Amino acid sequence: MRKFILSILGALLIVGAVFIGKQIASGKKKKRPVAEKVVKTVFTDTVQNKTIQIIIPANGSLVAKRRVELYAEVQGIFKSSGKLFKPGQKYRSGQTLIRIDAAEYYAGVQSSKSNLYNSIAAIMPDLRLDFPEVFQKWQTYLTNFDLNKTTPTLPEMTSEKEKYFITGRNIVTNYYNVKNLEQRLAKYTIRAPFSGILTESLVTEGSLVRNGQKLGEFIDDSVYEMEVALSKTYASLLKVGEKVALNNLENTETFTGVVSRVNGSIDATTQTITAYIEVKNDKLKEGMYLEANLNAKQEENAIEVTRSLLLDDNKIFVVRDSVLDVIDVKPVYFSDTKAVLKNVPDGTIILSKPIPGAYAGMQVKPFKAKTEKDAAGKATPESKKAE
Repeated sequence: MRKFILSILGALLIVGAVFIGKQIASGKKKKRPVAEKVVKTVFTDTVQNKTIQIIIPANGSLVAKRRVELYAEVQGIFKSSGKLFKPGQKYRSGQTLIRIDAAEYYAGVQSSKSNLYNSIAAIMPDLRLDFPEVFQKWQTYLTNFDLNKTTPTLPEMTSEKEKYFITGRNIVTNYYNVKNLEQRLAKYTIRAPFSGILTESLVTEGSLVRNGQKLGEFIDDSVYEMEVALSKTYASLLKVGEKVALNNLENTETFTGVVSRVNGSIDATTQTITAYIEVKNDKLKEGMYLEANLNAKQEENAIEVTRSLLLDDNKIFVVRDSVLDVIDVKPVYFSDTKAVLKNVPDGTIILSKPIPGAYAGMQVKPFKAKTEKDAAGKATPESKKAE
């Protein structure tokens, strides 16, 4: 009897141990949590087509529009002209830039003028006898002849006899020899062709100037030009007279220029076209580097978006009932950061900022800014709930 009772107790213990083990094992199993569906918040914008001004960026250095390289055509000693011939020196139009000693050459010119005067005076008695009708005009010419002034033009010869007579005395030849000498004498003095500033000086007072030697450079410091190279795509968009906004690299000063010229040919190597922008300002200096924004043309019924919003196949994301979709668009212009698009209907809700990993059919939540009442601190349903 005792053995029977022990056997029953042992069986109960074994059954109880198995049951307890199963309970403990089943208690360790946890249910896998259901993943919550994450809906991204996106920034959107409602399309409103309008006229977009296409602006082409460019840059370049300023160069004086009028520039003269000064060269000597005669030889002599460089003499003072009243102002130092140094870079930065300003001159008015017609003022003497360079004066070369011409005393010796001037004496030769005066000698030739005297010979011409004597030649005409020697034929006056013959003119009185043989050509009394032309005597008076030649007499007037001699009376007005001044050795210290430019040789006056010879009187007009009205008849063949008069022409043969005057030419036979070598008067016409002597006259043109004198005029030639006077033209060369004028080259001993170089005058400013316009008001400007000297930017380079290669000679000093007292130095010997030789024929063909470069003396310096003179520019007009009131008008500058900037040469810019643009893609051939914009060749038909550039217009002479179009105003251009200019600024320095620091964006501290702005200037207004005008497209003065557009090259008629395209560079075959770079496939670019050259345009010249004229600008006037007292603060500008030659060699200054500026950035330009050229108003190329106006594109009607278009929008401007960030370039990163445009997909590779000319599509953009739109939001329809909190779900992303794509539509085809027509790009008409690209800048470094922006793209001008057409064929986007008014009222379409598009993304204003790109979303990493976005795809068509993705559920999103458009971001809504706080209202003015919220900004003023008044109670909102969310704030009441929090309380």
